[in-house]
Amino acid sequence: MTIKQYNESLKNSWNDFLSNAKNYHFFFHRDYLAYHGNRFKDFSLLIYDTKGKLIALLPANINNNILYSHQGLTYGGFIVNDNMKAEIMLEIFETVKNFLIERKIQKVIYKTIPYIHHLKPAEEDLYALFIQNATLIQRDIGAVVNLGKPLKYSNGRKWSLKKAKNEGFVIEESQDFASFWTLLEEILKQQHDSEPVHSIEEIKHLNRLFPKNIRLFLTKKEDKILAGGIIFDNPEITHLQYVANSNEGRQIGALDFLIDHLIRETCKDKKYFDFGTSNEENGRVLNMGLIDQKERFGARAVTNDRYVWDIS
Repeated sequence: MTIKQYNESLKNSWNDFLSNAKNYHFFFHRDYLAYHGNRFKDFSLLIYDTKGKLIALLPANINNNILYSHQGLTYGGFIVNDNMKAEIMLEIFETVKNFLIERKIQKVIYKTIPYIHHLKPAEEDLYALFIQNATLIQRDIGAVVNLGKPLKYSNGRKWSLKKAKNEGFVIEESQDFASFWTLLEEILKQQHDSEPVHSIEEIKHLNRLFPKNIRLFLTKKEDKILAGGIIFDNPEITHLQYVANSNEGRQIGALDFLIDHLIRETCKDKKYFDFGTSNEENGRVLNMGLIDQKERFGARAVTNDRYVWDIS
């Protein structure tokens, strides 16, 4: 096996391989990775077999002699296609380890890709991490609705939706990211003294690059925005990335109405609807109120794990 460190001349090879990967995610497209600019020192790897055929990708960055897969992404790990098998993955880990040791990299912080994002089973890397004695250092808990076998909403959620249906709400897909962002920043500041991970310029840029994947939906009443949400769409799963509910909307169920619409209508042909994680302090603290809100829509737990792989 041979390894190449990513450079722009390999962009088409990378994206072509990604398009046929069994754990594809548009996060791993080079145009998406590029929006980070210089915030991370890219150290992505392409792995080739003995015949020179590309067999795996590793989105990654390097910081203080530590390789991360990737600090700018929610998920990471090796991207592979249908030809990947357990034995090959074990060899990849050994080859990558030797490659990194030669470059004086001491350890790898490895983010896994939860199985709900796999188009086909692709957990060969989890077994290889075990063989390499990697240590689990973080486990976040996500809340996911299985759209093929959805659970019932809680009684409180049903009541809220019944009330909301009498409010005359209109759900629309929109390009008015600026108005939504104003609401989002206001609510995050007010409730959590925080701000969005992305800037408005970044989210608009990413929407232009991936208009079918990054989509904004709004709940309106008499043309007034009461709530909104941005979804990140993959082939078989939709992730609810951002939500905002105005003070008025909170009183009359505007966000509940929107989420119900996304689950039952917009995303009904997907396998999963992902609300994201509900953790603090590297997974050690569970935000009970936040995950309860998600579970009331019938969502249940899927973990997102992170390992440290000491190669020194």
